Amino acid sequence: MSRGGGSGSSSVSSVFYADAYHPIQVGSIDGTDILPHDNGVYRALLCSKAALYDPFGDPKVTADPYCTLFVGRLSHLTTEDTLRKAMSEYGRVKNLRLVRHIVTGASRGYAFVEFETEKEMRRAYKDAHHTFIDDSEIIVDYNRQQLMPGWIPRRLGGGLGGKKESGQLRFGGRERPFRAPLRQIPFDDLKRLGIPPPPEGRYLSRFQIPSPPRRKRSSSEIEDSDEKGKRNVSSRWHERSSSPDPSYGGGRSDYSEDRHQKHRRHHSSRHDKRPSHADTSEPTHRRHDRRTPRRDNFHNDY
Repeated sequence: MSRGGGSGSSSVSSVFYADAYHPIQVGSIDGTDILPHDNGVYRALLCSKAALYDPFGDPKVTADPYCTLFVGRLSHLTTEDTLRKAMSEYGRVKNLRLVRHIVTGASRGYAFVEFETEKEMRRAYKDAHHTFIDDSEIIVDYNRQQLMPGWIPRRLGGGLGGKKESGQLRFGGRERPFRAPLRQIPFDDLKRLGIPPPPEGRYLSRFQIPSPPRRKRSSSEIEDSDEKGKRNVSSRWHERSSSPDPSYGGGRSDYSEDRHQKHRRHHSSRHDKRPSHADTSEPTHRRHDRRTPRRDNFHNDY
């Protein structure tokens, strides 16, 4: 896509997702707004500039963010046991927190589910989206509160998604991604405001699933992983070279010797089965004539 925006049917069906959270950008359907268009966006912008929200300041949040899944649009009748049973279909649930109202204790319709491993979380992230629990269609997403830079929650005017009835739609997430811009992109204004511009050419279709962020490994972990991989490869080659089983690829000298012995036995048995001239009572020239017709008879037949 050019810097001036896209055109054509391919651009209309293309979408992109926000890697970092900016209150003005998420309030725009194509990520190109430079002014807040509602009071919620303005409130989130003030909170972002004043650093009034700390994503790690909640003492209730103790789970591993890379293994935690956000589950939204839950029925208010859904309990912890029902949600745990539904999420157990995708992996082992380590911890679960159904967010409730601080006064009434009623469910607020969303929860955080921590799995034992990151692989199980990714499986639920892929397969549990738009499934039903207690006749309510749920949405799932990764833990943006701790993994998305600049995140502002819904109660402060931020968040993602939303419904048209609320009047506070937020774009750039899994449920409502940005659309490819169809107009001139104001790169200078976006740069001045610190808003990440739409990507050039790196777009997805609506049917592609955006991948959640992966855990960054330290240099020592990378070195340990590489060293472990080298040891595994070396041990496998050592087992193959020292194994007496020819089918496994080991014991090459014994295997070659067995092949040569088998080859010699095969040829010797074939040689023994050949009839010798001394063993037959029929003269050699007559046997030769019977096998190969004489040349004069051959020409007479045609």
